[in-house]
Amino acid sequence: MSPEQLSRQMQQAGVRRLCAISGDAEWSLARADEWRAGLPGDWLVVGDAPIAGLPHCAPSALRTLLGREFTHAIFDARRGFHAEAFAALAGTLRAGSWLLLLTPPWPRWAQQPDEDSLRWADVAEPLPTPHFVRHLQASLLADPAVALLRQDAPPRISPLAPLPRWQCRAPEQQQAIVHQLLTMASGVAVLTAPRGRGKSALAGMLARQIPRALIAAPAKAATDVLSRFAQDHFHFMAPDAILAQPDLPAVNWLIVDEAAAIPAPILTQLVARFPRVLLTTTVQGYEGTGRGFILKFCAGLPRVRYFSLDEPLRWSRHDPLEAWLNQALLFEDAAPAPRASAGAPRRMPDDAWRHDAAQPTAAYRLLASAHYRTSPLDLRRLMDAPGMTLWLSGEAPALQGALWLVEEGGLTPELAQAVWAGRRRPRGNLVAQSLAAHAGFVEAATLRSRRISRIAVAAEQRRQGIGQALVAAAQRQQDVDFLSVSFGYTEALWAFWRACGFSLARIGTQREASSGCYAAMAILALTPAGRALQQRAATRLARDWPQLRLQVAESIALPEAPLTFTDEDAWLAAGFAWAQRPLEVSLPVLSRLAACAAVPPLLQAALQPEAEPGALARQAGLTGRKALIARLRLETGAVLIALDASRAEQLRRQVE
Repeated sequence: MSPEQLSRQMQQAGVRRLCAISGDAEWSLARADEWRAGLPGDWLVVGDAPIAGLPHCAPSALRTLLGREFTHAIFDARRGFHAEAFAALAGTLRAGSWLLLLTPPWPRWAQQPDEDSLRWADVAEPLPTPHFVRHLQASLLADPAVALLRQDAPPRISPLAPLPRWQCRAPEQQQAIVHQLLTMASGVAVLTAPRGRGKSALAGMLARQIPRALIAAPAKAATDVLSRFAQDHFHFMAPDAILAQPDLPAVNWLIVDEAAAIPAPILTQLVARFPRVLLTTTVQGYEGTGRGFILKFCAGLPRVRYFSLDEPLRWSRHDPLEAWLNQALLFEDAAPAPRASAGAPRRMPDDAWRHDAAQPTAAYRLLASAHYRTSPLDLRRLMDAPGMTLWLSGEAPALQGALWLVEEGGLTPELAQAVWAGRRRPRGNLVAQSLAAHAGFVEAATLRSRRISRIAVAAEQRRQGIGQALVAAAQRQQDVDFLSVSFGYTEALWAFWRACGFSLARIGTQREASSGCYAAMAILALTPAGRALQQRAATRLARDWPQLRLQVAESIALPEAPLTFTDEDAWLAAGFAWAQRPLEVSLPVLSRLAACAAVPPLLQAALQPEAEPGALARQAGLTGRKALIARLRLETGAVLIALDASRAEQLRRQVE
């Protein structure tokens, strides 16, 4: 059966299929041309370079594909496999479509450097990704619906198993849910679905049928589908703008599209202000998962009704391409963990992806269920990036808990000093670099550490100490100087990390867009050098807190500490004056400097809580923030010289 005949059969059944083409460049392109010649319709190429003058989209521009449809497509993975772009491309194809996947020659694919690794592995040069590639190869071989053209093997193109003629039931399902929503007198409705089921369209249908709804979303640019269905009833307002309104808008409903992408503290305030609320979110896909949102956020809401869409709009529920994609990128739900006493946590062996893939697979699914922003990029990092460690509790496939750690630190003293001075920011080392660049601890970057990237406990097993047990197990593996964690500060989260033995090392003064919280970092020492850092960091944060709390709207109990200007303070102030340390992180030490020495009026004004750089620059007759910072550096240097000229000169030579 020819590709064209197969395509007609697929269109009747409402399905799409994948064809993998594996070989050298000339052979693969020749096969793709043959395939394309036999399949009429529009074609799109997604890859690093165009093919034969066809419409082309770079993998990094995958968001431009949202809301569009194509008949057939080619995904060029010969230089690297951008998993999110591949999934996004699959979502644009309608029933009857073929997706051609071009890969390197099959025997050497796993050993070939993958250029996409530069995006997620914190490496200077591309590295091979054998675990991910072998996983893909196994899934391609195992699925008979996948057409497989390999240069080193006979072609495999099987006809579809008999399927009923497709009749799209999605509109009926949408209308039934809209009808139920219209009968709601009050409360919160939560609508979940995989991508491609019409959640945004349903939200627009609801808006069109009620007198007035207010629509919110993480970004207005992502509401095109919703606005198209809402028509004249589309009234959008950003979440923070709604909360800034002193009076409640006179609306019947608040509709929040992709609610799981909005920080939980903001979403809590939004829901509390409106009598009827619809929250929609994607439960799985290339952008992230909403399962954690359902478990964590919605569970605490009163009067919640849950709805789901499972009928796809552009293909049938029997679609082979979607089934393969869900299996290959591990989009399926984590298995429910049975209620049982937790066994001792264990470290996953380094070769588990190759010899016991069920364990790390279950861990990834559990982590995805608990964290909204988990995406295929995280899967690739967990599989093949260097320095990854997993601790597990329970047995696959129904794990009770999982802890994911990432190696950090070990920078040379010269590089660590450059990070401290604000002159270098090498890849990776999130906490280690921040403690050096922002908190001012050079040794944080030279010491070896592990950062807790993700931790998850099955919903059925929470409040049993499993999370603490996982952290304690990782603590016992004392081959690094300290463990670290970066998190959006809430009292509940900090209580957990404090109970695990961590102490706060840094807290930012700006709320993070992803969490709506202040970024906090905490460490847990494992060696004498780690303990020395932990003590210094705790003492410094306590000394900085009188200045920080003017900018941080959180009540954090920290011990009182002397606010004298120390030799360490002089070193940090010199880093601002004669290196490139940022103003924002230097404000506490500059405040202590101003308490013991006369400072110029401009520097004094910059230390005030209400100080705004643009306004200060204008008042001083300067051209902008950059010129203001340069002037403040000069003034700080002058104060240090006036305080102790010989010490200042010594410090200047050390930091320059």
